[in-house]
Amino acid sequence: MLSRLGALLQEAMGAREPGIDLLEAFVEHWKGITNYYIESTDENTPAKKTDIPWRLKQMLDILVYEEKQQAAAGEAGPCLEYLLQHKILETLCTLGKAEYPHGMRQQVLQFFSKVLAQVQHPLLHYLSVHRPVQKLLRLGGTVPGSLTEKEEVQFTTVLCSKIQQDPALLTYILEGRKTVGRKEASREATALPREAAGVKNEEQPHSKAPDRGARGAQALSTQLPAETEEPDGGPGESTLITSLIGLCKSKRGRVALKAQENLLLLVSVASQAAATYLVQSSPCCPAIVEHLCQLYQSLPSFLDPADIATSEGISWRLPSAPSDEASFPGKETLAAFLGWFDYCDHLITEAHTVVSEALAKSVAEKLFVEILQPQLLHVSEQSILTSTALLTAMLRQLRSPALLREAVAFLLGTDQQPAAPEDSPHTLGGHLVRHCDHLSDEISIATLRLFEELLQKPHEQIIHSLILCYLEGRPYVARGSPEPESYEDTLDLEEDPYFTDGFLDSGFQSSMKPPPAPVTNPDGKTAVTEIVNSFLCLVPEEAKTSAFLEETGYDTYVHDAYGLFQECSSRVAPWGWPPALPPLDPHEPERPFFEGHFLRMLFDRISRILEQPYSLNLQVTSVLSRLALFPHPLIHEYLLDPYINLAPGCRSLFSVLVRVIGDLMQRIQRVPQFPGKLLLVRRQLMGQVPGEQLDHQTLLQGVVVLEEFCKELAAIAFVKFPPHGPHLRLSEPPEGHV
Repeated sequence: MLSRLGALLQEAMGAREPGIDLLEAFVEHWKGITNYYIESTDENTPAKKTDIPWRLKQMLDILVYEEKQQAAAGEAGPCLEYLLQHKILETLCTLGKAEYPHGMRQQVLQFFSKVLAQVQHPLLHYLSVHRPVQKLLRLGGTVPGSLTEKEEVQFTTVLCSKIQQDPALLTYILEGRKTVGRKEASREATALPREAAGVKNEEQPHSKAPDRGARGAQALSTQLPAETEEPDGGPGESTLITSLIGLCKSKRGRVALKAQENLLLLVSVASQAAATYLVQSSPCCPAIVEHLCQLYQSLPSFLDPADIATSEGISWRLPSAPSDEASFPGKETLAAFLGWFDYCDHLITEAHTVVSEALAKSVAEKLFVEILQPQLLHVSEQSILTSTALLTAMLRQLRSPALLREAVAFLLGTDQQPAAPEDSPHTLGGHLVRHCDHLSDEISIATLRLFEELLQKPHEQIIHSLILCYLEGRPYVARGSPEPESYEDTLDLEEDPYFTDGFLDSGFQSSMKPPPAPVTNPDGKTAVTEIVNSFLCLVPEEAKTSAFLEETGYDTYVHDAYGLFQECSSRVAPWGWPPALPPLDPHEPERPFFEGHFLRMLFDRISRILEQPYSLNLQVTSVLSRLALFPHPLIHEYLLDPYINLAPGCRSLFSVLVRVIGDLMQRIQRVPQFPGKLLLVRRQLMGQVPGEQLDHQTLLQGVVVLEEFCKELAAIAFVKFPPHGPHLRLSEPPEGHV
């Protein structure tokens, strides 16, 4: 059979009028296909076992060969004209829809894909091509698990590739049935607007084209079931988009991945007009977000936050949890949701700006506001816990600037004015801050993790709304009073009503004797060695245990803090923060200072470090450490400088820790064998000895966390302001202690 085609082609090449011989061969193969339906009586033979696939292959080869032989580029040859004039593609589409013989749809999809891919002449502008393409798209992508999924995704790949080459095609492909109806009703030429550049006089038969195939097609039309016309869809109806979304849901990983890549190709078209049409006149954004919401709502009503955290490595290209991870109820559903969320985030990153903004807003409105917010504000602790952990997982995966802006507006609102102490929460973030001090320790931990994740996102409004708007103007610093002559004046414990006579008699006075007056740099800043030593010496010796164990020194924190500070500095570099503190006006009257609901909650939590669960203490200190890493002079002064002259009624992180130490020294007196028990608890926490329940275990674990937290703050202060480098310039971490 192949030799027969070769002979026909050779004859065509040697003939005086090559178009005639090629056309005869082309028509002969088309007639062979139509005759099969007229003459065949065997309904059980699948299409691939008939001569239909071979004849379609010969027709494709003739079209490709004819195009190569055309002298004038861009001019349609007789065979292509015949294909268009006699609506062969429409007939094939009808045969594919009828699925007779069995597997015919597969053959038709393959033929369409190859013709569109291999024939260089623009075809999608012709109505006789556009209409069957639309109908063929409508046949697929609707039923998951279809036998033709592979061919369907190949077909959409060709279409998306053509659209990428010529973005103007996007509107033609997406217009769907309404365009077809308008064209038919107006009785215009069978080509769409660009046809003028291609086939001419298509309504007239080719002067030398035989009509045997046409007569066969007419006979065939009486054998096929009538095609039911579907009603016009609204502006939201688009067969290419719905087909791609349907294929994205395929259980076959390669099919779903290829469909996602095709959709990504579609939304990244460079044309402004095409992108606008995609947003305003297609169901692109609603369909993508609808699938995201469906996946979210299919999740179990309760998921353990620890299980959600194990799904951290899921991406849209690998939408499944690692196989070595422990299984839990809802694991596959969670993986599917996080994979699709990651895909949406990637779409927003790569899409045209018009599509990106619209898709981000749709995700925020449909998922964040309509579904997630009611769950976060629900009275059910189970609902709060699961939704908070899921939102944290989404923030961890979020990379696109447009979606990050929407997420920040969703959580913190758009008003960046500082709140008053008596204000009730007017944003979701305000309610979440309250959740950090919830009666349920699990909810508190989950919400603190959410804020820790939020603080690592590259958006200036986050740190401004939570912290900086309250520190601007340095209202926490005392005005109109001279600087203290010595450090003792700033820590006059005997005048502080919190520190009673009994506390001072307990031995704390001798172990926490204030150091000499701090050394200052020429710019007036406290020397970093003084700050570091203040934090390292804050916990009294009788409450320290790290010296008895290896690998728990301060230098290990310096190494970690160095990397984290570099990362943080790189993230905030575009924000243009000032390198130094603004000068204070001594004549400016003092105004009431409020640290903000977020810092107030953290300070309240750290003040209860000796009576809170170990895991909660770890999370509180982790968030405070993240805050202290920010290279803003106001944050550094308020959180890391022990020597600031606080205004009356104000507190800083260091002053809160001093009061915790005072509370600790009173509690130590009531714990028999305190040093031995404290060392045992530390070894238990490090896994060196088996865990066993002890009296005062919460207190002892709190002391261990307190000691480590002070070392961590000292390390952060050191890497932010190295003693041998200029202000705000980073140096290499040291080998050992300061």
